[in-house]
Amino acid sequence: MQYFLYLRIFTIVNYLAHIYLSFDDPQLSLGNFIADRVRGRDYLNYPKRVQQGILLHRAIDAFTDSHTIPRASSKRLHSRYHHYSRVIVDIYYDHFLARLWDNYSGIPLEDYTQDFYALLQDNLNWLPKSIEHMSSYMIRDNWLLNYREFKGLEQVFQGMNRRTSMKSGMDTAVEELELYYSDFEAEFKPFFEDLVIFSREKLLLL
Repeated sequence: MQYFLYLRIFTIVNYLAHIYLSFDDPQLSLGNFIADRVRGRDYLNYPKRVQQGILLHRAIDAFTDSHTIPRASSKRLHSRYHHYSRVIVDIYYDHFLARLWDNYSGIPLEDYTQDFYALLQDNLNWLPKSIEHMSSYMIRDNWLLNYREFKGLEQVFQGMNRRTSMKSGMDTAVEELELYYSDFEAEFKPFFEDLVIFSREKLLLL
């Protein structure tokens, strides 16, 4: 339970993975993107396909929380970052998805991210207000693309550290990524394969 409380501080941290796992369906993508700001049964207030995106997001989070590989990744960080370790791993994994993007999509990441930003802008009128506000910064600073580079990650971790009143120490989290880069990458690849299979199968049941 404590992990979920801390995760709520940061809302969605693995944006790119959730968008990708909507499999190029615009309404699924929007639902998957806003899900952390939609509480309980409030998802029923949205169109059917957006509802399915919200439910898919929740299922992806539950699958990730119970999977042994992300747990192993976060264990490597726990002595230094404690309950923030799982949040950091989510961001590491988005980094690897961005760096290895051509293995997963035939659409260049630059084009993919711009298409998603356009989708957001076309639907701002019904997005939760907090998402609407946040998305303006996401688009301005091109978060989805910048996860690919260490400099972009450093900015993300510095911002998250400020949001914890400098208590998390996450401003240094790129150091562990550099130190154990091959280990984290080796963990990401099979986990993401499992996650893609799970997400496709889950969609058939929604």
